[in-house]
Amino acid sequence: MSARPTALTGALHDYLLAHGVRETGTMRRLRAETAGHEWAVMQISPEQGALMALLVELSGARRALEVGVFTGYSALVVAQAMGPEGRLTALDINADYTGTARRFWAEAGLAERIELRLGDARESLAALRAEGREGAYDFAFIDADKSGYDAYYEHCLALLRPGGLVLIDNSFHMGQVAERERWSENTHVVDALNKKIRDDARVTIAMLPLGDGLTLCRKRG
Repeated sequence: MSARPTALTGALHDYLLAHGVRETGTMRRLRAETAGHEWAVMQISPEQGALMALLVELSGARRALEVGVFTGYSALVVAQAMGPEGRLTALDINADYTGTARRFWAEAGLAERIELRLGDARESLAALRAEGREGAYDFAFIDADKSGYDAYYEHCLALLRPGGLVLIDNSFHMGQVAERERWSENTHVVDALNKKIRDDARVTIAMLPLGDGLTLCRKRG
């Protein structure tokens, strides 16, 4: 066992995709289409999706929440992993991007399991809490505008049941968190949340060098 992660070269990543990920045809087609998008960098990696699916299965999640949909790959992964009884609430502000998501969700036969709410995510999360959904979710994934990350984290914790999981993407902020001279306003936000989560007694955590950094938090009872 190495004390540091093995560098993920292009060749090694290709090997990982060939041997460590199970994607459906719909997932591969969605990923391929999104690769040509001007904001393709916002797409999660297949290995992130594989971990999310495994965590959903391990936790027995049946109610999931997503903050930031983009073209819908992560929602597709989570909705499928939850099975026929699962329901996902997906929040985004962009009707164009989520139009692609809806198309692929329908192709996969999962559209009826996903409730898409368009609008400001803070308002949508507050509305879910006002509807009495606090403690109703088993799993949450945050991958949206960094300016709202702290608010999204707090709302998701309130909406999760004890023992529920919240995953936060882009914990490395394109690697900039370790290079202070490159920090932007959003890097400050990400770094502040990373420190907050590190010291947050409400959760058990693990930050993984997966994709652009993925933080896992289990809500304590």
